[in-house]
Amino acid sequence: MNQTLIPPVRRAFAALAISCALVAGLAPAASATAAPAPAPVSAEAGKKKVKLDASLSKKQAKVNEKVTLKGTLQAQEGGDAADSLEAIIVQQLQGSVWVNIADTTCRPNSTFSLKLSFSFSAVITLRAYHPETTLYASAYTSSNLTLRVG
Repeated sequence: MNQTLIPPVRRAFAALAISCALVAGLAPAASATAAPAPAPVSAEAGKKKVKLDASLSKKQAKVNEKVTLKGTLQAQEGGDAADSLEAIIVQQLQGSVWVNIADTTCRPNSTFSLKLSFSFSAVITLRAYHPETTLYASAYTSSNLTLRVG
């Protein structure tokens, strides 16, 4: 009697396994086609361009001595954006990665200033960074700045 039940049970398990495999194989394709991907939005659509310049008050400093990083954030295209405060991030090159070490805000067509100090001797590469925002297209970085601390 067990021998007559085994083939139908095997057939049922085989059918179940095939069904699961088909459903699993089709499910990602069905979900991928169910909702079309949104059209890419142009970074330039309605956004303005900016330029970021920065400089250090000194090229050399002693350990723990304060150095001023000053800069300007210029809106490249006209328009009144005086009410927006834009993020300015100071980054340090560590290895081959830019690491955020300080930040401030700045109005477009205005200046910013930060005091920095370092507690170790090294040659440090810095830059100022403005991330993309809803008002300004694409991120912008200043030129690299070198500070010798010792």
